[in-house]
Amino acid sequence: MGYSSEDISDLDKANNKAMEAGAEKLGVPPHYDKDLVGEMDERERDIVEDGIHKFSRLGWKRLTVVLIVEAVALGSLSIPSSFAKLGMVAGVICTVGLGLVAVYTSHIIGQVKLKFPHVAHYPDAGQLMFGRFGKELINIMLILELLFLTGSHCLTGTIAFVNITSSDVCSVVWGVVSAVILLLLAVPPSFTEMAILGYVDFVSIIAAIGITIIGTGIKSTKEIGLSNVNWSAWPHEGLTFTDGFIAISNIIFAYSFALCQFSFMDEMHTPKDYVKSIWALGITEIIIYTLTGALIYAFVGVDVGSPALLSAGNLLSKVAFGIALPVIFISGSINTVVLGRLVHGRIFKNSPIRFINTKMGWITWLAVITVATVVAFVIAEVIPFFNDLLSICSALFVSGFTFYFPALMWFILIREGNWNEPKNLALGAINVAVLLIGLVTLVGGTYSSVDDIINNYREGSVRGVFSCSPPA
Repeated sequence: MGYSSEDISDLDKANNKAMEAGAEKLGVPPHYDKDLVGEMDERERDIVEDGIHKFSRLGWKRLTVVLIVEAVALGSLSIPSSFAKLGMVAGVICTVGLGLVAVYTSHIIGQVKLKFPHVAHYPDAGQLMFGRFGKELINIMLILELLFLTGSHCLTGTIAFVNITSSDVCSVVWGVVSAVILLLLAVPPSFTEMAILGYVDFVSIIAAIGITIIGTGIKSTKEIGLSNVNWSAWPHEGLTFTDGFIAISNIIFAYSFALCQFSFMDEMHTPKDYVKSIWALGITEIIIYTLTGALIYAFVGVDVGSPALLSAGNLLSKVAFGIALPVIFISGSINTVVLGRLVHGRIFKNSPIRFINTKMGWITWLAVITVATVVAFVIAEVIPFFNDLLSICSALFVSGFTFYFPALMWFILIREGNWNEPKNLALGAINVAVLLIGLVTLVGGTYSSVDDIINNYREGSVRGVFSCSPPA
């Protein structure tokens, strides 16, 4: 929501004013209507100033934590099953390679934010590139993606509670419980406040993954011996296009942090520090995902479950799911917060209500996140199978937010100088490759996801909509 005067030099302030003026010419909406502020009484001005301060406290370390909370969650739980389909070699190459690409595109997003400070959310960047149409298109895509993400966390919460309790309670009940927890954790509207929960979140996912790795290793050693585990360096025999692309899409899903980066950076008091955050996050993700995928696949083999915690054995999987509950719900709720900030901020763009520090601000905020959570719960019940839900998210939305939109941003917003300059030729080639990765994921991933969903329903291998049967 702008910069803190205590953290920016006079020169930086002058540069920011110049950039803000350029952004306004390109149609990016200001944080609030300055003419409107001039018409406010003293109390309303205090509300606005308090709101600006409230949403301008995020440093790069907390940004890293928030990014980790948003990113290192469900994606890590699907990686081992992707390795089982692709094989160890292709699994490692895809995990490391796509991770580096995601860091690069995240860097482009950061450059756009620095060049156009008033870009508060991803749709604002869409307006810079393609006008009103681009803004509305990306707005719809971002809202749907965040709803699907929250829905996937609601589904995982249901799987966790069913696994932990081993009770006869209808799984829809556990879905409702998961939705309520997600809603309660989404009440704090500031990412700075959410970052505090992030430390618990990070410890949770690391501990859950660690228990699963140790548990699967011990189980395999006792039961069949590690040398007898059925894993392969090469793709699974008889691998279909659908299964292979779903496996790749699930790895892409694990690197979906770019869609929220504009929103997170908008609360930074020193936005240029974002580079430290994305590299810290990128290296952390690549290491965690590669080790998780490779080790659990090597210990379990082709029959590894998804989420991976299901492979730790009956008792240990209950323990792992119990420890993973914070990451399931905290990471899920942060998607609701991003969605709420996007919708609430747009509805009350020129009103102090948008700062959520008045009675009406809180009432409208709670209404927005409640509606979002209910819709996410319905999505989780309509697509009650883990891998396909993640895959369709990747294909329809992450392909754009992580790959082809950032590539287009470089061509339209970032590139400077003549095309024949060596730097532009090299970066141009890189961004064409990134653009192609995004488009291939969009087409191939969407086809594969829809095909697999149809096959699952046709074969009766998943529960019906709003059924009491456990989700797949």
